Amino acid sequence: MNQKVAQLLGLAMRAGKVVTGEGLVINGVRNGQAKLVLLATDASANTTKKVSDKCLYYKVPCYSLSTRYELGSAIGKEARVSVAITDTKMAKSMENLLTPNP
Repeated sequence: MNQKVAQLLGLAMRAGKVVTGEGLVINGVRNGQAKLVLLATDASANTTKKVSDKCLYYKVPCYSLSTRYELGSAIGKEARVSVAITDTKMAKSMENLLTPNP
């Protein structure tokens, strides 16, 4: 995971702008609260399909990066498979870091 992405994710967590856990992330996507979703690359196929399909349907950007342990470590928790950012500006900043510039 990129160091800047991890720092921004930690900042979002401390600001209370992060939702973690498959059920809460899906609910956040469904009710329009989630602005960006991060999935662990080692998430199960079922979880990956469920979360990414929901993000696709509701047009929420979804990125797969790092392992569940690195994702959890970035937010100061144990292993996390899915994380949603609920703040628009933080989500946009994160998306700029995750999208390669041409």
